[in-house]
Amino acid sequence: MTLDEFKSSLTQDSPPTGINLPLQALWKDAKGDWDTAHRIAQTISDATGAWIHAYLHRREGDLSNAAYWYSCASKPRPNQSLQEEWESIVQALL
Repeated sequence: MTLDEFKSSLTQDSPPTGINLPLQALWKDAKGDWDTAHRIAQTISDATGAWIHAYLHRREGDLSNAAYWYSCASKPRPNQSLQEEWESIVQALL
């Protein structure tokens, strides 16, 4: 799946069949369901989960919590828009 295909799937009512939990979290976030995206991110106990968790808290505006999760993910806090970060994470996971 490409980034464009993933973004096109956002017109659907449910995420594409077979995508992993990290992509499901990002799909839910893009659909405006931050709570579900966050719940999913909390179940992913690796650096990818931490990266998504950091992004979600940055989106929420909780920058101190985001900083903690970026540290757990070994990622610097990005100097890009939230949309650009979302696309970067999706691209890295596809």
